[in-house]
Amino acid sequence: MKSKRRVAFILDALPAIGGGEKTLFAALEVFPDADLFTLIYNKEVFRDTPIANKEIFTSYLDQLPLAQSHHRLFLPLMPSTVERFDLCAYEVVVSFSYAVAHGVQVKNGARHIAYMYTPMRYAWNDINIDGTHARKNPMLTLMMERFRTWDKAAAARVQEFAAISSGIAGRIQSAYQREARVIYPPVETERFSSNGSRGNYFVTLSRLVPHKRLDLVIEAFSCLGLPLKIIGDGPEKKRLQGRASPNIEFLGFQSEEAVAQLLGHAHGFVCAAEEDFGIALVEAQAAGCPVIAYKGGGALETVVDGITGIFFPEQSAQSLIEAIKQFEDSSHSFRSRNLIDNAQRFSKERFTKSFQDFVE
Repeated sequence: MKSKRRVAFILDALPAIGGGEKTLFAALEVFPDADLFTLIYNKEVFRDTPIANKEIFTSYLDQLPLAQSHHRLFLPLMPSTVERFDLCAYEVVVSFSYAVAHGVQVKNGARHIAYMYTPMRYAWNDINIDGTHARKNPMLTLMMERFRTWDKAAAARVQEFAAISSGIAGRIQSAYQREARVIYPPVETERFSSNGSRGNYFVTLSRLVPHKRLDLVIEAFSCLGLPLKIIGDGPEKKRLQGRASPNIEFLGFQSEEAVAQLLGHAHGFVCAAEEDFGIALVEAQAAGCPVIAYKGGGALETVVDGITGIFFPEQSAQSLIEAIKQFEDSSHSFRSRNLIDNAQRFSKERFTKSFQDFVE
């Protein structure tokens, strides 16, 4: 469906393909004429995607060394940079934000609404850039205090918020004192199916970045010696490979077809991160693959404990090891039909309708 008004989509950065980028692709199916603005765009990564032939408006940060591969290094420059985008020609501005995109300046009475993946976790959560909860250094603490001041002012300019989960709606309320409707991200559940008998390997699908806590998964599986396949790429790859035992296989980026096959045959899916939503958790269930997930974040809304997976209570290797052992004892009790039915609650069709209602 084509929009009747001129629409702009604003994104923090487009460095790689993940759940947020899949959400963008689905949003563009509803508003195909929307123009895209982002601070940093890794064009090569998106060569075979729905935005490959679209004009992407970027900032000067996109031209700086390391911007494509280490965009988080430029966080201190992002608030002032995102405010410089010229959006005078647009009647509706939709920001897709996990950091600063909602800080754009709109004029001429344009409507600005924000679809929030999260208020920036490093500023509002007790979490470091490396994914740990250790004490921050004084310089980082000061930087985040200044960021929160800017962030509150930026949020005040947004007319309406939507959140990817109830948990994120709660963070928006805590950070900005604003209400947010919940629109779950799209999951292409129809791409997945259970392939009957399951293999003996576990699988995880993630960007290899610190806050995804792949270090815990690798430590647990290195200790247990169970086969694990890691799908995904990222700046942490070499460090993680150095900590992995021979039973752990790094598959790198895989096509959608390969991912569906791997999930369709896997014994179980593992997630140690506190996900804001966790599209991969839903994809695993759509493939009939039960999950082992950290008991926090979006998993609390997408996984039914004891029916579609099990939780572990602490982000530690030992807590995960105990959950894996429990999973091995009860894996026969999971039913593919229950997993697939649960995944349907987060279908792409449901997102499309809710997102259209939000924008229009």
